Amino acid sequence: MVSGIYQKAQILESFPEVGYNYRTEPEGSIRILLYGHYRIAYIIQNEYIDVLGLFHGTLDIDRYFP
Repeated sequence: MVSGIYQKAQILESFPEVGYNYRTEPEGSIRILLYGHYRIAYIIQNEYIDVLGLFHGTLDIDRYFP
């Protein structure tokens, strides 16, 4: 599972906007990349991508990004 999530996240290096737009903040665009029952949350800031967290699909992600 961990290897699969890692491999999925590697797609972001070539295609940073592949995930759906969760919301736009002054710091950048928060996007979500899906992998099975998991959501990889990341933010695009200028030329950098920061992974914000890995969330199971049943979790209320809005609690973590108020």
